[in-house]
Order: sequence, then structure tokens, then C-alpha cells
Amino acid sequence: MFYIVVTVLVVQRLGELLIAKRNERLMKAEGAYEVAASHYRWIVLMHTAWFLSMLAEYHLATPHSSVHPVLFGVFLAAQILRYYVIATLGKYWNTRILILPGSTRVRRGIYRYISHPNYWIVRVELLVIPLMFGLYTTAIVFSILNFFMLRHRIRIENEALAVLKS
Repeated sequence: MFYIVVTVLVVQRLGELLIAKRNERLMKAEGAYEVAASHYRWIVLMHTAWFLSMLAEYHLATPHSSVHPVLFGVFLAAQILRYYVIATLGKYWNTRILILPGSTRVRRGIYRYISHPNYWIVRVELLVIPLMFGLYTTAIVFSILNFFMLRHRIRIENEALAVLKS
């Protein structure tokens, strides 16, 4: 089951990068610009290292032989919410911070209730997915790294979004 979940996640992430690239082209064609591009490589590196850490820990540790059903349910709920966020943002969804001057900040759907819901989903995933298989070191280390990464990114994103109409 571990390899199925990891394969699904890799395919999912690659698909999301294609969506993000398409949205980036659309947004830039309308005059959008990227903010704080230099930190993006660190996010990509951290997420790549997370996958590699899971694979290494799975082979070096004694992982769970079966998936914890409650954690698997949390994982599935996070996936549903992820695509709800992508659909809600439409062309504005991206893995980069893009600002389209003159546009209005999205305040519909889940964005009426939660700021940066995608980042909450990522927090859940980086913790829950390794825990489903008993990969405790990966879960703890990358949850801590992600906390600091997102703290920095959310501050930058909030500053950038402040220029948009509310």
C-alpha cells in the first residue's frame, strides 16, 4: 500500500505542477508578476526531500504493515479539500506567489472561513502520510521544517496580497 500511496502522490504533484505552470502562463499573460521567487526552490527541495525521506525510512525502519484507517481517512479528506481549493481559486491557484494587479482577493468558498487553506492541507499531509506507515522521523522532521517554511512564505504572501482589492 505504501508504494501505491507514494506513486499516487508523485503523479498528483506532477499534475499539480502542470496546472500551476498553465495558470502561471495565463496570469502572466494578463500582467501578473511573481513575488519572492528565490524561496521557491527551497520549497521544492523540502518536498522532494520529504518523499526521499519517506522512502528511506520505509526501507530502514520497521514500518506498519497496514495503513491506519483513521489516518487514511484524514489523508483522503485532505485530498478532497486540496481539489476544492484548486477549483475555488481557478486560474489564481499556483505553487508560486503570483500577483495580478487590479484583481480582487478570493473570498469565496473555504476562503470565507480560513486563510491559506492549502497550506493547512499541506501541513496535514506532511504529518499524516508518514504516520499512516509508522514513519515517525519523517513526520516530525518535515512537519517542523514545513512550519518554518510556511511561516516565512505566508508572511511574504500576505504582504503581496495586501495590494489586492478585498
